[in-house]
Amino acid sequence: MPAMAGKFETSEDWHPSTQVVHAGRAPDPHTGAITPAIELSTTFARDPAGELVGEHLYGRYGNPTRARLEACLATLEGGAAAATFASGCAAAQALMSTVAHGERVVVGHDMYFGVRAQYRQLSKRFGIDLREVDLRDERAVEACFERPVRFVMCESPTNPQMHLVDIARLAARCNAASTPLIVDNTMATPLLQTPLALGASMVMHATTKYLAGHSDVLGGAIVARDDDEGFAAIREMQRLGGAVPSPFDCFLLLRGIATLDVRLQRQTDNAEHLAQWLAQHPRVEAVRYPGLPDHPQHSLARRQMKRPGAMLSVLIEGGEAAARQFCGRLTLATRATSLGGVHTLVEHRKPVEGPDSTTPDNLVRISVGIESIADLERDFAQALD
Repeated sequence: MPAMAGKFETSEDWHPSTQVVHAGRAPDPHTGAITPAIELSTTFARDPAGELVGEHLYGRYGNPTRARLEACLATLEGGAAAATFASGCAAAQALMSTVAHGERVVVGHDMYFGVRAQYRQLSKRFGIDLREVDLRDERAVEACFERPVRFVMCESPTNPQMHLVDIARLAARCNAASTPLIVDNTMATPLLQTPLALGASMVMHATTKYLAGHSDVLGGAIVARDDDEGFAAIREMQRLGGAVPSPFDCFLLLRGIATLDVRLQRQTDNAEHLAQWLAQHPRVEAVRYPGLPDHPQHSLARRQMKRPGAMLSVLIEGGEAAARQFCGRLTLATRATSLGGVHTLVEHRKPVEGPDSTTPDNLVRISVGIESIADLERDFAQALD
């Protein structure tokens, strides 16, 4: 087959599977090293006239390794700029730190419990009008706009109940009110879903998960569609709050991102097979996975996502005790918090989230890894049978 004509003007012209390998990772112009060096310095020199030698001043404000990571994330999400943080919760807190007393914030009723708990505490402490609504319900959303809304935050798919939110429709409503929509894209990743292209203002990530991919580094990020006043407030919170990732953390994240495409394709293949198999098992009450035709929003998943991803939740027949027993009998899959790594992880969510959780008692969240699907199926079969 002949080579395609033309040339790449920027990294934005690359296919996403190429971007994950090369974005933010250009060979060093001085040494030719194809793996970027880790710049550990926390401070940067000035010349005799007092001017900075380079573009960086102090490690909390910026670092060359962090700059490469942020450039990579902005490219992957199709954004203008990115700010990285020491964790996903630090990124979420930076967003909330831009909200003034009395302002309204709207979030999805089904969301990661750590961010929900954080936002509830901050809203009580600082007098923020926090509304938790089902973002699939247009009337519930419309009711929130009876007064100005500082921002709307949604997950899609949601964690852990695997609901989907129509991002384009919600973004249109938010944009009509000049309200930023922030989409947590952690579970889908920019390879499977691009919220900024659907109209969202910003994307948030717990980079700990799929982007890093190996359960060995914490991180968070916010990517903005426009490098505007709204993002400037986030950048200010990043610099003043100081919850920034270390240079080594940024290096690990860049290295993990390079294999995101090959990992995620294998994980999604495994998840699709496992979801179909579990849905036929007599001890399974229900499987919540956007790739299954009986998922209530399967058509939205096909329209909004390139593939349904590698996360699924399963409701075990027999209630809480049966779910606990199922998790306890697994030998290959690991019982652990978190998601997105190469290992298959399972977690009985209700006990983790606490008494005010709306998660069903018998729901087990599964983050499907890259192991042999035959081995995973055998492990799940013996745990259920």
